[in-house]
Amino acid sequence: MSALILFVLAIGAQAQRQEPRALSQLQQEFVDLRFGMFIHFNIPTYLDQDWADPEASPAIFNPTKLSCDQWAKTAKAANMQYGCLTTKHHSGFAIWDTKTTNYSVMNSPVKKDIVREYVNAFRANGLKVMLYYSILDTHHNLRPHQITPNHITLVKEQLTELLTNYGDISALIIDGWDAPWSRISYDDIPFEEIYGLIKSLQPNCLVMDLNAAKYPAEALFYTDIKSYEQGAGQHIARETNRLPALSCLPINSSWFWKTRFPHEPVKDAAKLVDENIIPFNMTHCNFILNVAPNRDGLIDDNAVAALKEIGKRWKPATTTAKLPTTAHPIISSNIAKHQPTRSSWSDDMWIMDFANDDDFSTAWISNPTVKKPWWEVNLQGEKPFNTVTVMESDAHVKTYRIEYYSNGTWKLLLAAESKGKFNVHRFDRVWGERLRITIDEFNGAPALAEVGLYDERR
Repeated sequence: MSALILFVLAIGAQAQRQEPRALSQLQQEFVDLRFGMFIHFNIPTYLDQDWADPEASPAIFNPTKLSCDQWAKTAKAANMQYGCLTTKHHSGFAIWDTKTTNYSVMNSPVKKDIVREYVNAFRANGLKVMLYYSILDTHHNLRPHQITPNHITLVKEQLTELLTNYGDISALIIDGWDAPWSRISYDDIPFEEIYGLIKSLQPNCLVMDLNAAKYPAEALFYTDIKSYEQGAGQHIARETNRLPALSCLPINSSWFWKTRFPHEPVKDAAKLVDENIIPFNMTHCNFILNVAPNRDGLIDDNAVAALKEIGKRWKPATTTAKLPTTAHPIISSNIAKHQPTRSSWSDDMWIMDFANDDDFSTAWISNPTVKKPWWEVNLQGEKPFNTVTVMESDAHVKTYRIEYYSNGTWKLLLAAESKGKFNVHRFDRVWGERLRITIDEFNGAPALAEVGLYDERR
């Protein structure tokens, strides 16, 4: 039997082994986990840096006392429910037995599959397992303006290994994608293709993009779970959040281990409980605390002590609040992005181009004297689409109509009453050259932050 057939059969067996559950159920289960351990352990551990030299030799990666069981028991002592390990960080070093590259742990002195050690230890201690994976990969030149079809193949093959060789993975946390510092868009590495691959391999694996805070707090864009990295200034709106969420923070002063860590105070256990775990859990948000193993492959004593103290101070509640109903995430490419636009009168500072510039902090703002404001995007040829999203800066719009131009005529697609700042409309696929939004009723100058147009795979 050929290697290709074996590969396909392995994928099919993995997908069939999981009985697919509704996304809403998976999101609720994730929120109900409440608290977990992020584990940043990779080649940056040996460089005193969070961002490693992409040409750093595998020879430096040598955790001679590696004990993933110690990690797991430390997590259990804190009443954590799961772990998440950095399988590959931004410099491209893989800490599993991969067939995709020689730049891996198998060419290091330890020659041991760290991902295997981790999943076995955490499961043996009754903890769920999640994996972190970076799209940005500077060792393999997977970076802005350099991406080739081979890079997309590399991502797919590596994710396939991680999702077929290590049993059930509760969630995949992805980083280095659509971030201002990585500059790799969801079009460069096609999000919908990768999302579809993950779900085909493990339909119950949640896909979480760490850069999801770029998008409005009212909706899920390119992620199953809304994420907030506190160190990057991303903070959940505790009073108004209605989405399944994740907030992350390191117990130390940075993500990967540093030589100063054993002698530097870690974050206060009482504050982590009172200011993070408890309030986040009350607002549909799971809290993941990063604990960085040292160069021996062990968690430092000061961090171990802090996690034990957390476990004494905090016990998981018996129930959590039920998540509000949430629309399915937007995962397709926005075909309206950066396309030519026209509109009714607006002041020069807030012209029509701001409504599809892929930036939710800007907006097209109608001049307040216009009685029937309208905004239009030209798709430069007939394109199929079946979803429209409308995001306002302020909830001033009350009712509006959406039309599309096809075969020389404008056709009414839908008339809607706004449900707030964010509205998503899904419908049977149509083909059109242009799309127009006409605002019929409003109680202040309409301001469209972003209009999205998508051809979703259903």
